[in-house]
Amino acid sequence: MNANQPAPASANAPSNVPLIELTHDAYGVRGVGCLTMNRPEAFNALSEALLDALQTQLAALADTDARVVVIAGAGRAFCAGHDLKEMRASPSLEYYRALFARCSKLMMTIQRLPQPVIARVHGVAAAAGCQLVAMCDLAVAADSARFAVSGINLGLFCATPAVPLSRNLSRKAAMEMLLTGEFIDAHEARQQGLINRVAPPEELDAAVASLAASICAKPVEAVRAGKGLFYRQLEMGVEAAYQLAGQTMACNMMDATALEGVQAFIDKRPPDWRE
Repeated sequence: MNANQPAPASANAPSNVPLIELTHDAYGVRGVGCLTMNRPEAFNALSEALLDALQTQLAALADTDARVVVIAGAGRAFCAGHDLKEMRASPSLEYYRALFARCSKLMMTIQRLPQPVIARVHGVAAAAGCQLVAMCDLAVAADSARFAVSGINLGLFCATPAVPLSRNLSRKAAMEMLLTGEFIDAHEARQQGLINRVAPPEELDAAVASLAASICAKPVEAVRAGKGLFYRQLEMGVEAAYQLAGQTMACNMMDATALEGVQAFIDKRPPDWRE
């Protein structure tokens, strides 16, 4: 595998291939780490092992010099959701509570990661797979991708996917997806706020690279502080949110990169952000 490209979308992953393929400087962009879910034969269903592997890799990237993290999927699907065969094999309340707690921990790890996380969606993202897309900070999809929270079709309301879905879409749009289980296409997903950009399949990598490169070009301190502030203030009342935002901006303004950026604007020159 080329070190600058994500894992290939092979039809079946050999037993000796890891569940998560990590690529550094992915898509030819320095500072981009790509985590490719590698269960193509199971449509990248989130088995316990895959959840653990993704959790481990994300946690490991937090303290690296990676500036942007991309989550992708090998094979035909991005992610089909939880592994239903595995779930059905252990029908106990204790097991299901532990499983959904494990998945929720993964989702919160994405939000708490200092780096922005981009979902690269080339195919179907269903149930917990759609939850994964919604939980990522940004998402770029092929125009052939489709999205659904389809548990209701099996008699199971997608309660945990509802958490990020209701925080990305309007309430009525989220409820329609949750109550009907119907798929929406990439263009509707963008219109509803689930994803940021749509591209033809052959241009998907370029679209991901463009978005990632734009973020990587910004000062890392401002990006990381901004991501943390964004999610904390969402859970606050307006007054408390303004207090936290004001404090964050004041601290950010004292950072050398911001001082240089403002001075460069005054001087009508490009900022000098050499590392």
